[in-house]
Amino acid sequence: MVKTLIIAFALMTHPVHVSLISIDYDQSIGSFKVFVKVFYDDYLVDSGKADANVLQNTGISDYGSPEKWETEDYFNNKLLIFVNEKQVKGNLQEMNLADGELSVNMLFGTGRKINTVTVKNLIMTDLFNDQANMVILKVNDFEEGVKLTPEKAEKTFKIK
Repeated sequence: MVKTLIIAFALMTHPVHVSLISIDYDQSIGSFKVFVKVFYDDYLVDSGKADANVLQNTGISDYGSPEKWETEDYFNNKLLIFVNEKQVKGNLQEMNLADGELSVNMLFGTGRKINTVTVKNLIMTDLFNDQANMVILKVNDFEEGVKLTPEKAEKTFKIK
């Protein structure tokens, strides 16, 4: 699944305003493994680390790699996951910055019984009217994908 997302993302060229999120439930650890991929320049502007006009003139190389705690904080504020109507927080496991793209792996603790999952994705929704936040959720035999936008930034999935 993650490989499919990576290939799809690689085929897109910037200035497309998109993020890709894969949320896979790992029953053995009772947590969601979450993979997120965004363009780094968009992340810099959305996180407040860079001004869009200044960034356009200087480039992303002037900003270096993001700090782990800043990145974890950003995604915990922009990617909200609720399990059975209770918000769960993520812990950053790994991040990679390559070719202008920021890839992040996080773990969100959930517990064992999952009836509903609500995903509220606010990544870059304040920046771009055409922002598309693609989300794929997989819990056991349940799998569904959705496109979230600034107008519709939230989706509740009923797990069977």
